[in-house]
Amino acid sequence: QVQLVESGGGLVQAGGSLRLSCAASGRSLSDYVMGWFRQAPGKERESVAAISWSGGSLYYADSVKGRFTISRDNAKNTVYLQMNSLKPEDTAVYYCAANRRGWNPMAVNEFEYWGQGTQVTVSS
Repeated sequence: QVQLVESGGGLVQAGGSLRLSCAASGRSLSDYVMGWFRQAPGKERESVAAISWSGGSLYYADSVKGRFTISRDNAKNTVYLQMNSLKPEDTAVYYCAANRRGWNPMAVNEFEYWGQGTQVTVSS
């Protein structure tokens, strides 16, 4: 079992940047597909970005393409989400999640382990 802890959220003005980190313990992250998800108030949790075991495959939601970058450092057991050109509609709780079942980055239910989330608020 893997434990995930997100950090790096906060309040930022529109156009600004934040870098989220997801630190893992318990197992090596190299065993997992990793994803970032977000959930805004009153909305369903949605996939934002995902990265395959070695980083060779990437997924981005259309709404964040060109602005967000997912990366992983398996040696540090950490996954990152660099968020640039932030918009008020990016405001949400952001979660990282781990999946051993395979590459299905949009399937929320495929991800078995979740962090507690970190709040990102973008002011206009």
